[in-house]
Amino acid sequence: MSEDKIHVRHILVKHQYEAEDLERKLNQGADFAELAKKFSICSSAAAGGDLGVVSLKRLDSDFSDVATSLKKKAVSKPFRTKFGFHIVQRLD
Repeated sequence: MSEDKIHVRHILVKHQYEAEDLERKLNQGADFAELAKKFSICSSAAAGGDLGVVSLKRLDSDFSDVATSLKKKAVSKPFRTKFGFHIVQRLD
């Protein structure tokens, strides 16, 4: 995969408290994709939050900064963009 692309999935919610609750569930062993399907407000929810392989240029800069800082299979702490609160998992 080229350096300007990344494979990620995410959960997007409106409120920080929702993201923090989902982070607790993930830390307790909940399945990322199942939580995305149930709680994410992004259209990617149906695919378990999978955004596929995306160009970093197409992502919000805060989102791409967090995603590229993660190691493979790692999950981020909740963070905010103009779209809401995200939790990201790097898949590549």
